Amino acid sequence: MNSIELLKELIKIDSSTRDKGNYAIDYCSDYLKSYGIEGKILENKGFKSYVATIGEGDKTLVLNGHLDVVSGKEEQFIPIEDEIKVVGRGSADMKSGCSAMIGAFIRLSKIKNQLKNKIMLQLVSDEETGGTNCSGYLVEKGYVGDFVICTEPTNLKISLQSKGIIRLDIESSGISAHGSRPWEGRNAILKSIENYSIIENLPVMNMESEFYKNSTANLAFINGGDIYNRVPEKSLIGLDIRYVPNIDPDKIIKDIVEAVDGEVTVKVVEPGVNVDKDNFYVQEFSKVVKKNLSGKDIDFTAQHGGSDARFFAKLGIPAIEFGPSGDFWHGDAEYVEKESVVVLEEILYEFSKRFSRY
Repeated sequence: MNSIELLKELIKIDSSTRDKGNYAIDYCSDYLKSYGIEGKILENKGFKSYVATIGEGDKTLVLNGHLDVVSGKEEQFIPIEDEIKVVGRGSADMKSGCSAMIGAFIRLSKIKNQLKNKIMLQLVSDEETGGTNCSGYLVEKGYVGDFVICTEPTNLKISLQSKGIIRLDIESSGISAHGSRPWEGRNAILKSIENYSIIENLPVMNMESEFYKNSTANLAFINGGDIYNRVPEKSLIGLDIRYVPNIDPDKIIKDIVEAVDGEVTVKVVEPGVNVDKDNFYVQEFSKVVKKNLSGKDIDFTAQHGGSDARFFAKLGIPAIEFGPSGDFWHGDAEYVEKESVVVLEEILYEFSKRFSRY
């Protein structure tokens, strides 16, 4: 079975639930075992991860990907293939990346005695719901390396950065009054909206990097008021902030606390990914990519969303995203271009062989 055939089989698994995500892990474990690869399945809080390592040496290259998907319509789990693409839930995000990793890993296993460093394959089942139970757990347990490639869809561009995450609540207080005489009160919901506007316009939120114009703040929810004829005296908003990764998140939080009129409660702070373009492994990987893209100039990019690369970044491990070409991931028309999956497998195979010589 080649990578495209494996991809179609994986699309058929509705891995939007924990149980089916675990089934996808088991499926891939059995598939790899049929090629003589003995990995191990680790379970944490009911979620399964798969890890297999080949080669010997002091350095480790980690290939990381997730088999879980967001929910979809029943028909989206029936893959549709034409000459150019495969359509289906998870085709781009990111069962194609996983299929290419598995294909490369099987090929590498056939020359494992020639590998002078380790190649580690990681397949996980909870990236779409936060990643802490799988990739986060693996990192915590020491399943790390010297360089990490997450095969998220990047259109065969090398993603060096992804934004960090801050999630916080702000409770605003007002003064209640009769709904017919709002001037006698102070509307807490309006105060919440003012606070949101203040945050969007903070200088720290509008700092740039090579890849980003600014950080963003999504007003995720707002709660306040209870009846029509009373000015609300309390309001709570939840914000999902995605910050430019070279900015100190503590600076962002400090500036928000000082600027808004309300009580700030920080829920989550996650680092971004910020890999130096001149990193040795990035430069070496770029050579392999350029060769397989017929000598075209390498495109470097960044991701607005987070990925499991951030768990490795926490430890200072260079972790990039590099994956196939496609579009509409999480949407009804999600697809991946077949040729890009084939090219991705070849790049991973060739770079892994090169890595084994470092």
